[in-house]
Parts: sequence; structure tokens; C-alpha cells
Amino acid sequence: MNRLLIGGALTLALAGCANLAPEHTRPALGTEALYDQAFRPDGTLVASELSYAQWFTDPRLVSLLDAAMENNRDLIAATARIEQARAQYRIQDSRELPSFVADAGATRTRTPLGSVTPGATGSVTSNRFDVSVGVAAFELDFWGRLNNLSEAARAQYLVSISNQRAFYLSLVADVSSTYFELLETNDQITLAEATVQSRKDGLRIAQLRLEAGVTSALPYRQAESLLTTAEQQLAAEQLNKAELRNQLAVLVGGKIPADLPVARSMREQADGMTLDAGMPSVLMLVRPDVLAAEEQLRAARANIGAARAAFYPTISLTGSGGFASGELGQLFGGDGLTWTFGPSISLPIFDAGERDANLELAKASEAEQLALYDKAVQTAFREVADGLSGRRWLSDQVATLERSVVAQQKIARIARLRYREGVADYLEVLDAERNLFSAQQQLLTTRRAFVQNGTTLFVALGGGLREDDRPNLTPAITGDLHN
Repeated sequence: MNRLLIGGALTLALAGCANLAPEHTRPALGTEALYDQAFRPDGTLVASELSYAQWFTDPRLVSLLDAAMENNRDLIAATARIEQARAQYRIQDSRELPSFVADAGATRTRTPLGSVTPGATGSVTSNRFDVSVGVAAFELDFWGRLNNLSEAARAQYLVSISNQRAFYLSLVADVSSTYFELLETNDQITLAEATVQSRKDGLRIAQLRLEAGVTSALPYRQAESLLTTAEQQLAAEQLNKAELRNQLAVLVGGKIPADLPVARSMREQADGMTLDAGMPSVLMLVRPDVLAAEEQLRAARANIGAARAAFYPTISLTGSGGFASGELGQLFGGDGLTWTFGPSISLPIFDAGERDANLELAKASEAEQLALYDKAVQTAFREVADGLSGRRWLSDQVATLERSVVAQQKIARIARLRYREGVADYLEVLDAERNLFSAQQQLLTTRRAFVQNGTTLFVALGGGLREDDRPNLTPAITGDLHN
């Protein structure tokens, strides 16, 4: 038994003597890690240190996000994939250690003496009792094949965590985006309803002027056209509202809660906090999609090591130790000790190029993951850059459109006065009303785009995760995976 234990200890000490995988290093950036200084905000808040509840000021939106985090089916599925990857990692990691199996048995055998000595009569009955602990075909990981497969499974586990966090952030973006579109649609409906009422009044006046013989039927029909345009827009916005509510219900995982807090207006949503864009190099450590891409690259490199190890011999050990006796009471006596120990080695002589193809496949996978990592970094920088520039120019657009609406309101008022005084025809009123309605609609849309851009930038900088879900700057697997 002592020899067996010593042999087992030696096998564990010899396991994992070499690692044939390429050393993992974070690739050099394929794009310039700089943000345009002209668009950098002066804020001090770091997005990756804020949860969505700390960023959004609308209590109704926060409540909707809370519901989505609890009930969104895609997020639940992404969380379940973490547990699947965790189990796969534990399965693969367990193969680096020997599996011990305990066996116990008892047999009673009757042997006729005639089968041993011809002509003899009678029989002999014997008993055998045995108990043993053994290891079956434990592979000595001299070339790091098992270690690299375990490293690849570990990386895939980290990928599943990062993917879940990336979806978490995309869910924050989708819920807030849908919510802001719903707010805009409500404002568009209010505008369309007011416009419909105003144009009904205009149509009534045009009808009175027609009946009085002051004007022809043309102004009346033009006023009627203005009204139908506004009514059609009102119906379109009502349809859009219904579709957005359906979309929001899916995002929150079912029915929209009935007891939601009072919503803030779109103007109040724009009173958000200003973010610090931070250093571009930090972005790669807080963006879940970038972290996932790096772990995919790490897994691909580990698979190269496993593929290279296949060219070397596979050495396995089989052994067992225990006790055997013909009497149960003497089973554990010193004379009953039994043990077996035997190594085996195998090396494929001809495989028609299978191992070479597996190695080429692993190298091609690494090249693909390297390109995908570069693309993830480039996408992250672009999204932040777009958010920073949008913060600047959308703000200018909102201010310009606000002035444009004021100007169009004055133009429409003057056109109506000129028509009533008989100085201008109704075509002038028609153009002025259309331009005013279009400018008001565009202002609402741009104001929503400005608010949504703030959220897009917040998410692009890695903000929105709960404190427990924020990725560490140096992600690592905790020891509880082996428990």
C-alpha cells in the first residue's frame, strides 16, 4: 500500500511538466487609443463605477429595469449558460487528477474433485473476500494536454460570464431606449392631438368663410387636407405607442407592472449627469464584450497547446491496492495485502494527417479570435467616440430646433393673420402650418435622440452593471469551482 501511495504522489508531481501552448499576451491595439479632445466631457463620474439605478433619474425607468433584470427570458438563459460553462470547466479540470474507485466483493465457489483428479469423488467449497482501491488509466500530463484543455474550458467559463454581462448592458440600453421612444411617442401624440384640434378650428373657420361667400372652396379643401394629415399622424403615433408597449413588455419579461412611479418628462430626462470618458486603455478592462473576446483568444491558444501535445506519447498508469482472504475475519491481516501497478504508453504511428489537421485548425481558430478581439476593441472605441461626439452635436441640434420652432410659430401666426386680412391666400397658411408641425416633430425626435445618446455613452463606457456583476480588472476563477 505504501508503494502505491508513493507511486501516486510521483505521478501527481510529474503531471503537467510542459506547456506547449503559445504564451497568452494581450494583443497590441490595432487602432489609436485616443478620444477626440474636442468632444471629451468635463464630468468626474466614471460610468463603470455606476449602476443603472445611480445613473437614471426617472424612477419609472429604474422600476422597469428592475423588472427586466428579474424576468427577462434572454437574461435568464444567459445566466443559465454560465452554470453550464462552469460545470464543463469542472468536468474538464477533474481529469487532471486521478479518479479512485473502491471495490469490494465476496465469492463462494464449489469445485468437483473429479474436474481436478479424474475418478475422484466429492467436491471442495472455497470462499474469497477482497477489498481494494484502484486508479484506472490515469493519464500523466507530461505535455500539458489536459492542462490546456482545462485552461480552454476555464476561458469559456469566463466568456459566458462576460457574455451575460454584455447582454445585461444591452438590456439596459434596450429597455431605456424603448422607454425614451415611448416618452417621445406620448409627446408626439399630445402634439398631434393639439394640432388636430387646431386644424379642426381652422376647418370650421374656412367653412364659415365659404358659406359666407368670402372665399372659394379651395381654401376649405386645403384646410381639410391639413386636418386629415394631422389625423393620419395621430393614428400612426397611436399604433407606434401600442407596438412600443408590446416591445417593452417582452423586455421586462411579461406584463408591464401596474404600480409604476410617475414618469419624468423628456426635458427632465436630459438633466442627467456628465460622465468622464476616462482613459481608452481602461475601456478594454471594463467592457464585457472585449473581455469575452480576449478569453476566446486565450481558449484558442490553449487548444493549440492541446493539439501540439497530441504528437507526443500518451502515458497512463493503472494501479490498485487492497486485501484479499479466504476468511472474512482475516481479510485485513498482513498476509492479505495485494497490489497491482502498471504503466502504459501509446503513440499513433499513422493517422492520415489527423493530428496535423487538428493543429492547423487550432492555429486558424487563434487567427480568427485575434481578428475578433481587434474588432471588439475597435467597436468599443467607435461607440464611445460616437457617444462623445453625439453629446456635443445633438445638444447643438436641440438648441437650434428650439429656435426653429419659435420662428415657425411666429411665421404660422403671421400667415394666419395675413389670410384673415385678405392679404395672402390659404396656400401660405398651408405651408406655414406644415413647416411648424414638422419642426415640432423633429424637435421631439432630436430631444429623445439626445437623451438616448447619454445612455448609449453610459453603456459604451461599461456603466450600468450592479456592483456584484462588475468585472474585475484582472478576472480570475475563484477556488470554489473545485468545491
